[in-house]
Order: sequence, then structure tokens, then C-alpha cells
Amino acid sequence: MSVRMAPPLPLIFLLIIHIVSGADWGVKYSPSHICALKDSSVIMSCTYKYPTGHQIMKVFWTKDLVKHGEEFADLSEDPEYSQRLQYLGDKQQNCTVRLSHVTEKDEHKYYFRFITNITTGRWIGIPGERLSVTDLQLESPERVTEGDSVRLTCRSSCKLTDTPTFIWYRNSQRLTERRDRSNELLLQSVRREDAGRYRCAVHEHTLTSPEVYLNVMYSPKSVSVSISGSAVIMEGDSVTLSCSSDSNPPAEINWFKGIEYVKYGRIFNISKISSDNGGEYKCRARNKHGEKYSDPVTLDVQYSPRNVSVSINGSAVIVSGDSVSLMCISDSNPPALSFSWFKENQSSAVGSGQSFSAVQSGRFYCEAHNPHGAQRSDAVTVTVKGRPLILYISIGVGCGAAVVIMILLIWKNRMKIRNDTEESQINQSRLHHDRNNDNCIDFTEPMYENIKMNPSRPHQDRLTACDVQFSDPLYENIKMNPSRIPGGTRADCDVHVTDPVYGNVMVSEYSPH
Repeated sequence: MSVRMAPPLPLIFLLIIHIVSGADWGVKYSPSHICALKDSSVIMSCTYKYPTGHQIMKVFWTKDLVKHGEEFADLSEDPEYSQRLQYLGDKQQNCTVRLSHVTEKDEHKYYFRFITNITTGRWIGIPGERLSVTDLQLESPERVTEGDSVRLTCRSSCKLTDTPTFIWYRNSQRLTERRDRSNELLLQSVRREDAGRYRCAVHEHTLTSPEVYLNVMYSPKSVSVSISGSAVIMEGDSVTLSCSSDSNPPAEINWFKGIEYVKYGRIFNISKISSDNGGEYKCRARNKHGEKYSDPVTLDVQYSPRNVSVSINGSAVIVSGDSVSLMCISDSNPPALSFSWFKENQSSAVGSGQSFSAVQSGRFYCEAHNPHGAQRSDAVTVTVKGRPLILYISIGVGCGAAVVIMILLIWKNRMKIRNDTEESQINQSRLHHDRNNDNCIDFTEPMYENIKMNPSRPHQDRLTACDVQFSDPLYENIKMNPSRIPGGTRADCDVHVTDPVYGNVMVSEYSPH
């Protein structure tokens, strides 16, 4: 700002004239104070008047009330203004002027001066028009948390004369959806994607505010683990695990194998890995706003067969004709799928598969194979012995006893059949006819006690009719056969047995005395 100096005596005289006859003379500025953006163009509007009969000889703008010689300095003749100042008025009543590319040095009070053809007809517009030059400043909170509401304000050191249209930028990209006459940008429920470099500008002006970084804080997101090197990890290799996460502020990283803590830091390196290092790993990213675990990754450490051994199912000592089952056991990754069996002192294999049946004496061992190599086991001894003599004797005695028992059973059965036959013949001899007691059948056996003679039939001279009375239902099928009673000197009666159970019952013939 320039310092206003006391006007010299001629100016005081001019002011007195202005006071005396000010109704005829004057300069009007609209507005009297202009706030312009740095590097913009500003229009200082004004009008002026003077008494009738005067002719305008010269008009110009000046920024000092100090005469240089006989007159005030004309800005159009000043090298700092000559290229930037343009008179827009008509030099009769309109004194509007445009000043381009204003800077802080242009902050002054400016006055319009006009001179008429009358020696005393000169006038300067007091109090002049004040020009303030400002830039834009963006106010923003330094840190916000995801989910908060954020207000960004575009400010100037003075109130702009015209209400401008504000334009907003993020990371040099114009936010087209944010264009209005408000100097505030409101972000509801800010997201981590809203973080970035912001600046504001006024429409139709190239001036923008300095960039301000909006720092959005949030808990870890997108936590993941990557493995360097080959997908197939061989025992003895080196493996590097890396944990990545998206978080603000940056998260601290911890590593876990299963649920066991094993390491701190974003990088986890395992040199000369062993099978004990195999398993599931995950990392945890944590900051003051929260924590998150990665998905687990599996370290599959592969190695050739080792600790190969032979397991014997049962006893290694067997008798001739039997076999013993041998099983090949190994530790490998991937598991061994191919097995070979050998007998010591023989170059060729005697079997394949994880199990093997040995039927002869010898020392046997196995080899386990996987894609990474093979290993053989120690040999085990299988002994085959002959069967003992006592076993054969026992078998012979047992067979002989069985033959003797069979013979005795056959002999006993035949004796029983013979006794039954003799008894049947004896019972037949007891059956006879007795003429005197009119008996036809002599039933001496208790089993026939229910069979009784029927004496109801009358005696004839030389014939005796006999009838058997069966009082028990058991003998209902036994009937007399009268058809054999001859008309001669004797009478026979038969028992007609219709049931097979009495097939051995016989009737003896009548023998006359």
C-alpha cells in the first residue's frame, strides 16, 4: 500500500473550488472498493461530469496525488501499466478502465483525472477507487477418519466484488459434480477414496488455490500374503512371504503359523526351509482404527522318502506252507506311491506294492519312491521251519480213532437189526389157534393186551369161529378176515391187518387134535 501524502497547495485550492462549485463537477466510482483475484483482470467503473461549455481536453488515471511537475502521473505512460491498462470510456462522461493481470503490487487507490479547455477547469476524483488483490486459500482439516463429514472452504483475503462460481479439483481432476456459487465443498461420510490433493478455483479465471492434501484415516483393508519363488517348495529352499495391506496410517504386521505368533514385520523370510516349517501362515495388519487378518496360505514343503522301515504283521518265524505279511512304511511328501521288495543277495525285485507276502526264509527289504527320490529300508529276517513229527502222529492217531469208532457204530447197528429180527420170529411162534378155548391169536406181548377174543360165536362140530375184539382205538384198523373159513374139517380165521404198523402180526393156522 502506498502512503498517502498531504496534498500541495494547488490541490487545496482545487478542493476549495470543488467545494464551492461541486454541483457542476464530479467523479463517481462504482463500486468504490474492488477485490480482485491475483492475475485476473479488473474493471474499475466510473462516470464524471463537468460544467456546460467546457470541452474535455485530456482524461487519465493516476495512483498518486502527488504532482510530477505541473501535473499528476498518467498511468498509461507508466511502463508497469501501459501494457495492462485499457481505457474503456468515451472521454465524455464514462471513465471506465480495465487493468489486466493484477498482482499484489497493484493494490492502491486509483483516481480519475480530467482536464478541460478552461485553465481552471481541471478535476480529480476524490476519494478514488480502492483496489485489493487477493489469492485463494483452501481450508481443510489435516486428518479425518473414514465415515466422518468433511467441509473444505475456499477463502480469499477480501470479499470478491462479484460472486464467483467455484470449481473444485481433486488430484488435478475436475469435480464436475461440484460447481456452484458456494465457496464450500461438503463431503458426507468421507471414504478412503476421497483422500487426495484438493484445490479450488473461480470460474473464468485461471487462478486456483494452492493444493491441500486431505488425509483420510481408515483401518486395514485388502490384507493378503504373497509367496516368492516356485510354487513347489523343496526342503532346503529359501522362501519369502510378503504381507500387503491398504490402511492409513500404515499398519504394523504380525505373522502367525496357525494360531502361534512367529514373526513381526511386513517381510517374513525362511531360509533353508524344512518340513517342520510346512503349514498354514497368515498375517495380521493392525493400526489404531482396527485390524484385519489375511487369508491363510499353505507352505507345502516337499521331500524324498525317509525313515523307510518294514513292519511285520505277526511272527517272522513261520512253518512251511504259511506266509507272513510285510508292510513298507515311509515318511515323504508327496506320499510314496511306488514300492519295490528285494531279497538280500538278489538284484531283481521279488515283489511290488506297499505290502508283500513272504513264503520263504531270507532277509527282505523295501524301497519307497516318490517324484523327488527313493530310499531303502533295513532288512528283516523271515524264517520258515518244517512241520514237527508229533503233528503227523497226532493226525494219524486221530484218523485211526475215527475209523475204529465208525466200525463200532456199524457193528452195533447190525447187532441191533439182528436182535430185532429174532424177537419178531419168537413173537410169531407164539401165535396159534386153540380149538378148545376158541382162541385164534395168542397175544402174549403186553402191546396186544387190549386185543381180546370174542366168544360170542357159537361152536360148531368141527369148526370154531373166532373173532378178535379190539377194544382200543389203537387197533381199529385190525379186522378179521372170515373169507378163509373152509367147509372141511377145520376152520381158519385170519386177522386182516390193514395198517402197516401191524405188519409183523401173524395168525397161526389151526391144527386139529
